[in-house]
Amino acid sequence: MSRICELTGKGRLVGNNVSHANNKTKRVFLPNLQNVTLLSEKLGRGFKFRVSTAGLRSVEHNGGLDNWLLKTKDEKLSSRALKVKRELKKAAKEAA
Repeated sequence: MSRICELTGKGRLVGNNVSHANNKTKRVFLPNLQNVTLLSEKLGRGFKFRVSTAGLRSVEHNGGLDNWLLKTKDEKLSSRALKVKRELKKAAKEAA
């Protein structure tokens, strides 16, 4: 299972461990991913995602899952998130 946030696209970063003697060895910085269920107000149900904690804060800051998905570019979203985004757009068309 890849260590990539499904909503922000945030993934691993590569860097160095640096010792006191200034020896450098490669290491990986992983995002803090959590399994969460986010509720969609327009669709009236919850969706499970693997989201970074920073991504979770961003979703809450933007007013919830529905607003976040509609504002975010498709390239950043996972296939599951894109599926939910399409459902939201379809529900918005039917309501209008």
